[in-house]
Amino acid sequence: MEIFYSPQFEREYRRLSFDVKEKIKKKERIFRENPFDPRLKTHKLHGRLDRFCAFSVDYRFRIIFGFLGEKKVRFHAVDDHSVYERF
Repeated sequence: MEIFYSPQFEREYRRLSFDVKEKIKKKERIFRENPFDPRLKTHKLHGRLDRFCAFSVDYRFRIIFGFLGEKKVRFHAVDDHSVYERF
């Protein structure tokens, strides 16, 4: 799986703690193998975000992403549950 990162994602990622970044790296490795691995809790979003999906980094943090093709995705945002309201 090829992953592209939006400028928004990169800004939000830089502000995260070292511990959260390490969790993201672990989840990203899982995601690259299978974006629907049960450990990620990947789900389709609804309403105004219905063209996107999200997966859990941990209980608090989520990554919003969109498919660009069969083997390409773009990570759009990363944050706690408030990311849904701001995105």
